[in-house]
Amino acid sequence: MLKSLTRNDWLLLIGFSVIVLILPWALQPIGAAYPDLLQKFAIYGIFAIGFNILFGLTGYLSFGHAAFIGVGSYVAVWSFKLLTMNVLPAVILSVGTAGLFAFMIGYVSLRRSGIYFSILTLAFAQMSYNLAYSVLTPITNGETGLQVRAIRESAAVPLRDGDVRIIDQALGIHEIGVPITNLFGMKMSGYPGFYFCAVLLIACFFIALCITKSNFGMMLKAIKSNQNRLNYTGVHTRPYLISAFVISGMYAGLAGSLLAITDPIAGAERMQWTASGEVVLMTILGGAGTLVGPVLGAGLIKYAEQKVSSWNEGILHDALSFLPDGMEDFLVSTFSLFVGEGWHLTLGLLFMVIVIFLPGGLMEGARRIGAAFGRGRASEATIAKPAE
Repeated sequence: MLKSLTRNDWLLLIGFSVIVLILPWALQPIGAAYPDLLQKFAIYGIFAIGFNILFGLTGYLSFGHAAFIGVGSYVAVWSFKLLTMNVLPAVILSVGTAGLFAFMIGYVSLRRSGIYFSILTLAFAQMSYNLAYSVLTPITNGETGLQVRAIRESAAVPLRDGDVRIIDQALGIHEIGVPITNLFGMKMSGYPGFYFCAVLLIACFFIALCITKSNFGMMLKAIKSNQNRLNYTGVHTRPYLISAFVISGMYAGLAGSLLAITDPIAGAERMQWTASGEVVLMTILGGAGTLVGPVLGAGLIKYAEQKVSSWNEGILHDALSFLPDGMEDFLVSTFSLFVGEGWHLTLGLLFMVIVIFLPGGLMEGARRIGAAFGRGRASEATIAKPAE
């Protein structure tokens, strides 16, 4: 796969890595440089990249990917409760379990295509959500959610209320206060937690880049272009689709484990259909089928969720205080409909504009701007040439 990468691909990877690593400084002017939001940028960027491998490359739209992010979260928390607060076993177990779960769902769902595939994935996700809320309560702790606890002092204490952490106890690691996830002693909270997520985001971006440029990626694109023609030529497309679905599910499982690492709790709400719809919005908003687009879409939606939803009339009055009183009050009353609790209205309008005028997402807009500048420079060169 590495041989298929060109010089431009390596430059893209380096540029992407640098931008991700300097986010704590680059996002300070817009008030998005605090660790909790940065962690969400990286985690949901991984989620969107994985979803794009399925949807962007094959054209198969899944409405059930939240099931895998939920599975990843639950497995990670159980790893903390049973084994160790070290994050590596949690990540490995979450990715493996999510991949196995994705194989089982994909094996059934990929017997159909189009809207029928989408409905099947949605049905599986909703079944998983309801199982986590009811039938599997001994494992998931139902609506209360599964949390990391102090090591239990007696075997009579249920595992939901007290942890075991076999590896930590065997290594003689003593807990002080609330258990915090770590990477060989380095706490996974604050900026260290972000940089751990950022490194994994860069690694996931690199893997997605390799997949896109490989023969396997070209086959996925061919499936999106004309699957029937491939079938007529004797190419069996189902193994490729299952592989893409499993890889995408593993990405989601990794994102779920990182949510549990940065906030050691797992709840069924992460498996709701709205979470699956959110990653669809992220991918389309940024640009389905592109590498950077889904990450941009994830960052934009999470920024709106955290910042635009926190704006109120007081903030708007401060921002528009330079205007005459009558105009200020009118604009504040108008804009207040689109911020705070109404931030979803802003997101919906933005999504409508993107879909109508930029079907290729933000990346298409960037390409158009680049092409306009290119034409402008070419015309300037043409005009200047006779003068020489």
